[in-house]
Amino acid sequence: MIPFSPPHIDEDIIQEVVAALRSGWITTGPRTKQFEKMLTGFNRNKSTLCVNSATAGLELVLRWFGVGVGDEVIIPAYTYCATANVVLHCGAVPVMVDIVPETFNIDTKQIVAKITERTKVIIPVDIGGYPADYDEINAIVSSAEVMKLFKPQNSVQEKLQRILVMADAAHSLGALYKSRPTGTMCDITVFSFHAVKNLTTAEGGAIAFNLPEPFDCEEVYRYFNILSLHGQSKDALAKMQGKASWRYDVLMPGYKCNMTDIQAAIGIVELSRYRDKILERRKAIFEFYFNAFKEFTWAMLPVFDDGSSKSSYHVFLLRIAGFEETQRDRMIEEIFNRDVAVNVHFQPLPLLSVYKKLGYAMSNFPNAYSNYKCEISLPVYYDLTHEMCQTVVTAVIEAYMSVSCNK
Repeated sequence: MIPFSPPHIDEDIIQEVVAALRSGWITTGPRTKQFEKMLTGFNRNKSTLCVNSATAGLELVLRWFGVGVGDEVIIPAYTYCATANVVLHCGAVPVMVDIVPETFNIDTKQIVAKITERTKVIIPVDIGGYPADYDEINAIVSSAEVMKLFKPQNSVQEKLQRILVMADAAHSLGALYKSRPTGTMCDITVFSFHAVKNLTTAEGGAIAFNLPEPFDCEEVYRYFNILSLHGQSKDALAKMQGKASWRYDVLMPGYKCNMTDIQAAIGIVELSRYRDKILERRKAIFEFYFNAFKEFTWAMLPVFDDGSSKSSYHVFLLRIAGFEETQRDRMIEEIFNRDVAVNVHFQPLPLLSVYKKLGYAMSNFPNAYSNYKCEISLPVYYDLTHEMCQTVVTAVIEAYMSVSCNK
């Protein structure tokens, strides 16, 4: 069986993790700080904090910005539940927007109509690794018409004086938008290093700060460092710097979502070879699939390089023209019967029970449903060989023929 997305773990990673274990630093320590600096250099943003998940990162930002009961946060209807769940955790309302079918990303033309005086944040999501239209979103929140609607409720919102744009870049580390790397496209960007991501730390995430003046992003980093560790004024590393350095204070009722040095050890190795090796291999797999399927009229292929924006090649979102959910599901079964694991990214939020019960209706997001009902995600990972890719292609073609001939 060809698996869908196994983690990339080799001897270099194992040795670095063992070195972390032997160092005595297994919680947040020097490797976590090194990984943060490497990420800041890689993404060219102003500062970066590592946390234990992208979900935690998204929620920390919402809480720092003061999002709460009565507020609204605009998100795409087509995303993983984490994007919406964190809004609910804060007591706010997720306001969903339909997507652009070709890119799976939020339809910027529909955003303005969803903005009200209660809108505090917009969270675009880079589905599959392809960047959303950030210039258009940034232009919307900076327009005079929209800025008039913004009603700041605290000192942080007063400082920004507009809606915050926070990218859910769980899929898009290494992507480029008009030659700019993910992490520099908007106010704050949140990455995921979950086991199935391009770069994994087993579990983990990072918050990339790129806030405009008058914000000091180093100062913001220090605040989040405290916020992510119970509000404690010193982390374990800081408390071990001298005889009297054990004493600390708790400055706020914070959260517990710091990254460990064991996790960072994996990330350090992977990031050091990410651009030249990992992304290049994933790009080659995307191009192999694209060339293999482009002759078939039933294969609707994902956008991953339009000459201006480039994907991180995270998920190959293949759509099957003319298929409904039942046919797509049968095709997935046929592919599995040929010893190839595939997936679906994602069930749109209004299809999930929790959001149905809150009153969200799939009928209000026709593009999201149209993409979902016929989407199949193909395996993409560093260790996927040319021969394995060919096996995937053959399995997909045979599965399509089997289902289409038995409609």
